[in-house]
Amino acid sequence: MRLLHNPVKIHIAEIIHPLLPENSATIKQVYENLVEPPNPEMGHLAFGCFQLAKLLRQGPPQISKTLQEKVKPDEIIDSAVAAGPYLNFKLKTAGVGQKIITPILSGSYFKTALTENAPKTMVEYSQPNTHKELHVGHMRNLCLGNSLVRVLKYSGYNIIASTFPGDMGTHVAKCLWYMKYHNKESVPTTNRGEWLGKHYSRGHIALEDEENTPNGPKNKEQLTLILKQLEAKKGEYYELWKETREWSIDLMKSVYAWADVTFDSWYWESEVDADSVKLVKKFLAEGKLQKSEGAVGLDLTKENLGFCLLLKSDGTGLYATKDLELARRKFEDFKIQKSIYVVDMRQALHFKQVFRVLELLGFPQAKDCFHLQYNFVELPDGAMSSRKGNIVPLISLIHEMERVVNDQYLSRYKDEWTEPEINKVATQVAKGAIFYGMLRMDNNKQIIFDMKEWLKIDGDSGPFIQYSYARIESLCRKLNFDAKIKPDWSLLAEKSEVNLCVYLMHFNATVLSAAENHKPALVCNYLYDLAKKFNQFYHDCPIGTAANDELKTTRLALAYAAGRVLKNGLDLLGIPTPEKM
Repeated sequence: MRLLHNPVKIHIAEIIHPLLPENSATIKQVYENLVEPPNPEMGHLAFGCFQLAKLLRQGPPQISKTLQEKVKPDEIIDSAVAAGPYLNFKLKTAGVGQKIITPILSGSYFKTALTENAPKTMVEYSQPNTHKELHVGHMRNLCLGNSLVRVLKYSGYNIIASTFPGDMGTHVAKCLWYMKYHNKESVPTTNRGEWLGKHYSRGHIALEDEENTPNGPKNKEQLTLILKQLEAKKGEYYELWKETREWSIDLMKSVYAWADVTFDSWYWESEVDADSVKLVKKFLAEGKLQKSEGAVGLDLTKENLGFCLLLKSDGTGLYATKDLELARRKFEDFKIQKSIYVVDMRQALHFKQVFRVLELLGFPQAKDCFHLQYNFVELPDGAMSSRKGNIVPLISLIHEMERVVNDQYLSRYKDEWTEPEINKVATQVAKGAIFYGMLRMDNNKQIIFDMKEWLKIDGDSGPFIQYSYARIESLCRKLNFDAKIKPDWSLLAEKSEVNLCVYLMHFNATVLSAAENHKPALVCNYLYDLAKKFNQFYHDCPIGTAANDELKTTRLALAYAAGRVLKNGLDLLGIPTPEKM
C-alpha cells in the first residue's frame, strides 16, 4: 500500500482537507489528487476538484474558486490560484528546499518509506537458453527485469530475483548433433559459450537443408537418440551435454557480472523436467486432466484459450508442463505472495493457459501470477534469429561500443587519464547506452537497436544523462563543494533554478509509479527531463561567478542535489555513473 511520502504534498493536503465537507475525502485522497501541472507556469502542484462536484452539487471551477479564497500563503505555499477545475499552487523555494532538497543532500530522502505491507514478490527474468549465443535482443529482458527488481526494492517491496534458463530441448540436441556429425573445428580454449552458440545456428541450418534429402530421416533418428539420452541422464550425449552446458553457463555469468546482475535463485529446466511430468500424471490420476489420443492436457476452448497440452503422446512434457511445477516450487521455496514472469509478448497465450490451468487444478496462488510482457528488439533491417544466425552477439557488441566510445569521446584524454581510467569509463558509457536504450521505451513498444543513436551524448540517451552527472561532479570538485555549508534556498528565484528545485520533488513518486506499473521507462523519462532542466539551469544561472557567496553556495548545493538524484535514478536502471567523462 502507498504511503504519504512527499512532505510538501502532505503539508498542502493537510491545509485543503479541513476546508472540505466532512467525510467528502480522506487526507490520502487529497494527497493523491495533488498532481504536477503540464506547465510549471501554471503552478508547481494542482488540486483537481472533479471528485467533489457531485458531492457538493457544484461545478469544479466553482469549488476551486471557493478553495482559493480560503487558502493563504505560508512557509511553503507562495500562492493558490483557481484555474478552471484546478486549484494551482506555486511553491516557495525556501520551503521546498527545506522539505526536499536538504534531505536529498543528506541522503535521507532516498531512504523514505514509500510503501507498507507490500507483497513478497519473485521476479523471474533473463531466461537464456544454453547452447545458444547471447545477443542484443536478450538485453531487453535482462535490463527490464533487473530494473524492475531495483525499483521494487527501492519502493519497499521484499523481492526475490530468479532466472529460469533453458538447458534442455531440441535446440540443445541440434547443437550436440552438429558437434558430433559436422564439426571440423577444434574446441577453443576461450569463448566456448559463443563458439557453442554458433554451432547451434549451423546445426539448425544444416538440418533444414537436409530435411528433404536422404539424410533427413537419419538426422531425425539421431536427434531423437540425443533427446532420449538427455532425458535418461546417461550416454555419450548426456556427458557431452554436461560439459558444454558449463560453457554456456560461464558465458551467462560473464554477462551478468558485466551487467552487475545477481539472482537469489537459479531454476533450471533440466531440474524441473522429471518432477513436472510426475505432477501432471498425478493430476491425471485424480481425474483433473484429460487424455486424448495418448496426449494429456486441459481443454480451455470455451474460454478462447485453446487446448493446453501438458504431455505429448510419447510421455514427454512441454514448456507448460515445466511452468506448472515451477510455479509450485516458487511459492513453496520462498513463501512468496506474488510471482512476476518477465517474458516477451509471444508467450501471452502460453501464460494465460498456464495460469488458468493452475487455477482449475486448485492452485490458490494462480491469481498471484503475473506475466509482464514486452515487445521485441529488432535491427534496422528486421528481426533477429539465433536459428538463422542473423544476430548481434552481445559480447562483440559490448567490445564494439567500448571501442567507439574510446575513439569518439575519450581519445582526447589519453594524455590526461590513465589507460585503466579510460577503459573503465568506456565500459560505463557502453553499459549506459545499452541499458537506457532498452529501458526508455514503453514495454509494449518495439525497439530498433541503433548503436549510433544510443551512443549520442546530446539526446535522449544514457550517455547524455551520464554526462550531465559527470558535469555536476566536475563542477563540485572544481568549486570545492562543502555539504556542511547550509544553503539559503530562498535565494533561488530565477525561472530555471526554481523549476529544477521543484522537479527534484517528484523523484520518489516517479519511482513508486514505475514499480506499481512495472515500467522503468518512467524513470528514464524523469531522468532525461531532469538532465535537461539541470543543463538549462547551468546555462542560465552562473555558479562560479554568482553575485555573492551565499548564492554561489546555494546554486552549487542545488546542482549537487540534482547529481544525487541522477545517480540514484541511474542506479535503479542498472546504469553506472562515471565521475568524469
